[in-house]
Amino acid sequence: MVETQERFPFGFLLKYLFTLVGLLLFLLDIALDIKTVVSFYKDGAYVYMAVLIFLLLGSSVLLQVFSWLWYSDYLDNFETKVETFAKSHSLIKPFHFLQLGVHLRYAGVIETSTMDFLHHINNFRNNVRHNNREGVDVKLKHDFLMLRIFEAFSENTPQLTLILSRILQRGELELFTGLKLLTAASAIAINVALYHRGMHVYGSKGRKMSLISTGIYFLWNLLVIIPRVTALALFCSVLPCFIIAHFLSLWMLLVLVAWSQKTDHMKSPGWEWLYRATVGLIWYFSWLNVSKKGNIKVKMALYYSFMGLDTVMLLGFWYRKVFEYEGCWSSLNPYMVIPTLLGLYVIGILVKIIYYTWFHPRMVEPSQGPFRQAATCDADSTDSINLTLEDTAAAPAQPLTGVLKRSRNMVANFYF
Repeated sequence: MVETQERFPFGFLLKYLFTLVGLLLFLLDIALDIKTVVSFYKDGAYVYMAVLIFLLLGSSVLLQVFSWLWYSDYLDNFETKVETFAKSHSLIKPFHFLQLGVHLRYAGVIETSTMDFLHHINNFRNNVRHNNREGVDVKLKHDFLMLRIFEAFSENTPQLTLILSRILQRGELELFTGLKLLTAASAIAINVALYHRGMHVYGSKGRKMSLISTGIYFLWNLLVIIPRVTALALFCSVLPCFIIAHFLSLWMLLVLVAWSQKTDHMKSPGWEWLYRATVGLIWYFSWLNVSKKGNIKVKMALYYSFMGLDTVMLLGFWYRKVFEYEGCWSSLNPYMVIPTLLGLYVIGILVKIIYYTWFHPRMVEPSQGPFRQAATCDADSTDSINLTLEDTAAAPAQPLTGVLKRSRNMVANFYF
């Protein structure tokens, strides 16, 4: 069908540029990780170096395990040239063993994003509107988005806490360290924003999701993450040995909470515990809804109240220790730092309330038309599948598995 007034696809240009910026930050973060390890070694900060290496390796192994498990759901349904090439040469397993599985996914995302953008540019030049290629893009990006969220809270956020703690102990900020802090924070911001924007692709066009909505979503996450990370860094700077005990005790409690929510994200019940353990890690820093069970507003209220009390406790221990080292902390006034961090936390929660009241995209009602879950690939099927709202609510004759189940759960947990 010929369109006489086809508009230039600025939205797709912005989306493509956003993907490229994410790639640049991804590569820059790898380079800075290596540089940071070397820097700690040269400074004689061997404990910090060991902790950083542990974080990097632990996060990488976690991502590779999830990536391989999710790849195994649709090994016969690759639709990108780079992944098809890797499969045809039996490189999928070696890539994951060498900690390169996520890089392979990123290459596939860049391929589909580039082809999708060129497709729309070609349509614009020829004044023709064709069916878009978002189905392939969605199938590929679904698991990738979740992996980026895992990376943000298993690598970037702990790194941010560790480096900030080191800065507080030394009492000075170097240019390189500041760049690493900025890169880690930017990586978290990009992953959170990509997750928000990615959910729009999984729904129908009836769901409006503006850049303002994404901006506010990112803002409230930033405002609650900053106080949490800073409080952990302050606590770690004066009681470094106790941060491990704090993490393990709180993390185990959060894993039990995830278990009580009866999460159903993985194909195997055994691997579901790995997912719950990862959810507990995410909850240690920030909120992520992972289940429709129970009243979600009540769950969020309980979570932020509990984490607020825990943050106050961490700041309280830091406040007590500050005066034991009086003279070394002249640049940090507890009477300024503590109210500022708690104020940011409260403002973040208020911004979150504003977001969910006025800016969170709503689920399309059944009377307004079908709820189109974006084309996703079932582990037992090679065809793209569209679900109506009734389909997602009703129990299917055959249990959903693979990408289809994860996509459905991801959408349902986001659009509550």
